[in-house]
Amino acid sequence: MENSNNNEYYFPLVEWEIRDIDSDGYILDLGGGGEGVIGQLKGSDVVAIDFQKEELIEAADGPLKIVMDARDLKFLDESFQTVTAFFSLMYVRKIEDQLLVFQEAERVLKSGGTLHFWDVDISKKPKTDSKYFIVHLKYHIGDKVTETGYGMIWPDGHRGIEYYLDLANQAGLKSSEPKWQGNTFYLRLVKS
Repeated sequence: MENSNNNEYYFPLVEWEIRDIDSDGYILDLGGGGEGVIGQLKGSDVVAIDFQKEELIEAADGPLKIVMDARDLKFLDESFQTVTAFFSLMYVRKIEDQLLVFQEAERVLKSGGTLHFWDVDISKKPKTDSKYFIVHLKYHIGDKVTETGYGMIWPDGHRGIEYYLDLANQAGLKSSEPKWQGNTFYLRLVKS
């Protein structure tokens, strides 16, 4: 449904149950500021990075918070068994920058490590003149339920699951079966 001011397009509400993420060591959470969903789930086992300091300040206590650009991670190769990105790549506007994020995630992952990736499928833009889109989301972490929205300017071109799978593949990450909730998806990507 589109809101009345015609400036924002709202996708229908989707729900995700965020389950435990196994990891041997710290989990690197790309874009871990704001609500810091993975930080809420795993607490001090998370290293949350975000480009914006304000987003990290807003996130719940627990994770180690570092201001850092996901396109240029300041970690050694093969530092993490697990990397996560919860609705954060939608904020990276340029295709070449998104590819850099996938390449950096692959670089810091240990062999056999996983990137857990949630995002919105906008392969088919609805008919709208709105400048922004909003993903209306409800997520469950155990008994805690949070309703929120993630919004961004419509990107140039279509960014669907196949688009992201192609970028992941270019970076050396392979996908298992995707999971869908409405117009959003989850991918478990593995480094060979």
